[in-house]
Amino acid sequence: MASILIIDDDHKVCNMLSDLLNQMEHNTVCRHTLGTGLKEIFSNPYDLVLLDVNLPDGNGLDIVPEIRKAPASPEVIVMTGYGDEDGAETAIKSGSWSYILKTDSPQKILLPLKLVLQYREALKKARILTVALNLDGIVGSSSKMKSCFDLLAQATSSDANVLVTGETGTGKELFALAIHNNSKRMGNNFVIVDCASLPETLVESALFGHKKGAFTSADREHEGMILQAHKGTLFLDEVGELPYSIQKVFLRVLQEHQFRPVGSQKEVKSDFRLIAATNRSLDHRVKTGQFRRDLLYRLQTLIINLPSLRERPEDIEQIALYHVAELCNAHKLEKKVLSPDVIDVLSNYSWPGNVRELVKTLEAAITAASQTDILFQKHLPEYIRVHAAKSAVRKFLPSKSMSEKQAVAPVPAKSLKEFRKAAVAESEMGYLKELVILTRGDTKEACRISGLSRSRFYSLIKAYNISIPA
Repeated sequence: MASILIIDDDHKVCNMLSDLLNQMEHNTVCRHTLGTGLKEIFSNPYDLVLLDVNLPDGNGLDIVPEIRKAPASPEVIVMTGYGDEDGAETAIKSGSWSYILKTDSPQKILLPLKLVLQYREALKKARILTVALNLDGIVGSSSKMKSCFDLLAQATSSDANVLVTGETGTGKELFALAIHNNSKRMGNNFVIVDCASLPETLVESALFGHKKGAFTSADREHEGMILQAHKGTLFLDEVGELPYSIQKVFLRVLQEHQFRPVGSQKEVKSDFRLIAATNRSLDHRVKTGQFRRDLLYRLQTLIINLPSLRERPEDIEQIALYHVAELCNAHKLEKKVLSPDVIDVLSNYSWPGNVRELVKTLEAAITAASQTDILFQKHLPEYIRVHAAKSAVRKFLPSKSMSEKQAVAPVPAKSLKEFRKAAVAESEMGYLKELVILTRGDTKEACRISGLSRSRFYSLIKAYNISIPA
């Protein structure tokens, strides 16, 4: 039995679908606007949302991503009375299961419903498996990470090739290791090949190995990384950097699981499982002739796309707490506590270097706070504190519309003296607002920085109607 929410302002459609689904012994609830629909989704867990496009308070397609972020991550089937190719594309790209027409027959409408509910049932079983997985070092409970964990669970149950994608620092190697450690190959070698750091002249020897005397510096026999991964897992990190000249040879290795070491006349077999990772678009590299399309097809049997940290800010506090404990333990320090202002700053930073940058930042903060048990904002690197201060200033300053910013200022109908006075006043007000924020309302510190007397500082604050935070 599944829980299904119908969001449609057409009461006849709601009643028809409810009757059909109730006959199948599913629980259905109807809502008739986007607002009430979203409120219901975030209040109760649903397996499926049947979503109309044209609703009184907006377009249903606009809220598909938000629906998918709900705690239960319900699947979405978009319904419309009028077929639209662009709408169908938008629906699928936004994360919808399918896009159906209300004018279709009941049987045609029910088919995707049955399929999506079968999928949800299988997903629930997979999530039971996910709970038992060894996810050492991988932290997160956001909907995006849950989706990745579901795929990780799938990857552990087979020997299929896996391609892990994501920006630098998102944890691609950790995910690859988790797949290995939860598979039947755990206990055997997990061999890492950094394709970006291998010189092109040595790639073949590094992967396939070589016999003694195969080339000038080959003074002994060398076992290649592919053979080292026998019965285990071969992890090709930054696979997009694999030299084009080697890609065709490696494709055959993937197909046959045998190869010939450099300088050898005999084929060698290796029973390895392949996991590859990249922070680049391999499709783009295929188009530019830098990567073989046939190899890409072989790599992406299963794709796990890791989200950037800015896409899952709700995980930042959990990640920070985990790594602070780990770092303190590694450095043999007493466990440190994060002050609320540190958590706030960390949660509002964009983290271009993702989890890797966050961990390095925490390590630097722990070093700076060696004499205290609490990490304060002052212990964070300067560039992050500057970002936080500027963000706080922006909240104080009035926002300008794009049209205002682009508009050409009219010639001032005032004397130069009046114009200069107004410009100075505007600059003073902006300076004082930023000063108040940077000093957190500490009048003494504000006067020290600005060089103003206390009485002059207060008179300017009053004149510009600037509030000082407590």
